[in-house]
Amino acid sequence: MFFADVIVDISHEKVDRPFQYRIPERLQDRISIGVCVWVPFGQGNKMTQGYVIDVTEECHFDPAKMKEISSLSKDGVTVESRLIQLAGWIRENYGSTMIQALKTVLPAKRSVQKLLIRKVERRASREAVIAALGEAGRKKQYAKEKLLRELLDNEVLPYEWIVGKLGVSAAAVRSLEKAEILSVVTESGYRNPVGERKREGTRNRLSPAQQHIVDSVLEDYDKGIRKTYLIHGITGSGKTEVYMSLIEQVVARGKQAIFLIPEISLTYQTLVRFYQRFGDRVSLINSTLSAGEKYDQCQRARNREIDVIIGPRSALFTPFPEIGLIVIDEEHEGSYKSENSPKYHARETAEEVARLHGASVVLGSATPSLEAYYRARTGKYGLFQLNERLTGGSLPEVHMVDLREELKAGNRSIFSRRLQELLGDRLEKGEQSMLFLNRRGYAGFLSCRSCGYVVKCPHCDVSLSEHGGGRMVCHYCGYETARVTVCPQCGSRYISGFRAGTQQIEEKLQELFPAARILRMDADTTRTKGSYEKILSAFAGGEADVLIGTQMIVKGHDFPRVTLVGIIAADLSLSVGDFRAGERTFQLLTQAAGRAGRGESPGEVVIQTYQPEHYALVHASHQDYESFYQEEILYREMLSYPPVAHMLAVQIFASQEEAGLELAGKLAEAARGFIDERESVEKRLLLMGPAPASIGRINDIFRFVFYLKYADYGTLLQIKNALEKLLEEQPLKKESVQFDFDPMNTM
Repeated sequence: MFFADVIVDISHEKVDRPFQYRIPERLQDRISIGVCVWVPFGQGNKMTQGYVIDVTEECHFDPAKMKEISSLSKDGVTVESRLIQLAGWIRENYGSTMIQALKTVLPAKRSVQKLLIRKVERRASREAVIAALGEAGRKKQYAKEKLLRELLDNEVLPYEWIVGKLGVSAAAVRSLEKAEILSVVTESGYRNPVGERKREGTRNRLSPAQQHIVDSVLEDYDKGIRKTYLIHGITGSGKTEVYMSLIEQVVARGKQAIFLIPEISLTYQTLVRFYQRFGDRVSLINSTLSAGEKYDQCQRARNREIDVIIGPRSALFTPFPEIGLIVIDEEHEGSYKSENSPKYHARETAEEVARLHGASVVLGSATPSLEAYYRARTGKYGLFQLNERLTGGSLPEVHMVDLREELKAGNRSIFSRRLQELLGDRLEKGEQSMLFLNRRGYAGFLSCRSCGYVVKCPHCDVSLSEHGGGRMVCHYCGYETARVTVCPQCGSRYISGFRAGTQQIEEKLQELFPAARILRMDADTTRTKGSYEKILSAFAGGEADVLIGTQMIVKGHDFPRVTLVGIIAADLSLSVGDFRAGERTFQLLTQAAGRAGRGESPGEVVIQTYQPEHYALVHASHQDYESFYQEEILYREMLSYPPVAHMLAVQIFASQEEAGLELAGKLAEAARGFIDERESVEKRLLLMGPAPASIGRINDIFRFVFYLKYADYGTLLQIKNALEKLLEEQPLKKESVQFDFDPMNTM
């Protein structure tokens, strides 16, 4: 007699454990780890879907009283046991229910109707077709005549093309089929989101530095050494060419590769380059695909009909049977961290996927995350450097504009005088420009336009956030003070949040330069399917002089005709109430500056700021990552922030404010019990909060948070497990709790 441990498809802590079912004899040869089944669940024996996570002969209960698996789910996708193992690892390391973890790793939970492809095949001889063509001409049957002419040159034609572009009716096709001139054949096929693209055989010769990376990684690979490597290469240094060479070599060894990119907007340019190298053995997966397209890409991956998949973090769970390499481009990007439970990070999760498959991981960035660079500097990752720009041109000249001086000179425009002058120059020369609005942290903080002062928390060294009721709050420790109306540093009344958006910038730019052709790329203009590709291809094709946008326009794009980049408000991300503010600002500005001068003409960058002396801006203007890292890591060491220490955010959601506050206090008190007073203050577990979240209420749900900081990740896991146990013993009513390790954003 065999038994199955089943996780039922309900996202609730009360059923976050396996339930054992008897396997009926008729199903014993069909039940295995990962199979989706229907089981009777609860007092009413309601038929519920679940996933088999173990099959055993060991029975935990009386077999006579045990319920039986009803049937296999017809539309459930069988999951590899490695994905089940991965789900268990995610659940343990990031905190979530097991079913949430399973839903994260399952690439397609429901099968979809197969795509049926119809085509027309010529059955008759050429002579018979010529005879039929003559008859159709005499009878003036023009539709038949068109189709017969095509059949003379092509033995097989797509049915949809015939009735669509060729304009031949279904009745005409049936008539020729009845005459045995042709036959209509229906086959099942795959939806292909890549479409038909031109494949070119050209490739760039690797530089000695690039070749050294490829040779070193492959030498380790062939010796059975599996590691994580970090490629730190300046913008335009040819990291993508290294990735493709590595992937090509791993594929040649019979393995598959996953290539992660941070933004859907990067898919278009990346896909074109990969298709030219790998043809229809490469595909993509992202949130813009239909359910059918996603399902088909997973099936193609399972059947080894593709070798390479491109996509954002969810592409990590593509069901390849033999993964050999995982590449994470622009690894510093915050979008690699999930903001929904389970709050996994693609970097660490990729390392676990690689461990399960015996694969290698390659990370790449011009501005690596402090976590990745810290691990590389301490020997956990292999480190490679690419310091030469190979895409043409030199690093751009950077102009730092002090907006305090602009105000003194009477310029209250969004655009500094230098930026206006250079924009006019580029329009005159017929060159392209990009304007980047750094709107992360939009109007959440207060700063002085006269002297650049930002109102900060005296305890956490992060900016205070503006709240209703004239309050300013720290979202780490809960410190609160009245909103300031006069700058404490210079006495100016020009103290407020920044209130310009991309649309306003577009309008102001059109007023300044009426003849300029402007494209805008932001959340409003990229809502529809294919909008990213449409805007980027239009700009690449020279259909616009200026591209305005937020972060999505500065990440990884290569436009050789862009010779000017203007950064409208460099301070916005610098003053967010977040310990990563300096790092994010440096990364964004360096990436933005890297878009200029990638062709033959030299580039220029204008950084508009109220804090030109800030180290993040100074080092970004020189594209000097090493100097920035040395200053930033000292700050992290002093305040015990990642990567020097680890951080756990415990997030509480409640429909009643008092209940949420009470639960937050109870959990924080339980966590406080782990503080060892015998440890020195600088090494001791630190607890900050509880405090209201950065947005205290959404959809009438109140939000609270507290943070724990400690050098040992394992201790934070123990605290997470202890809090989960406490929640099991004292069931929640209308509250919920989420855990976020090393959070990328304050909640």
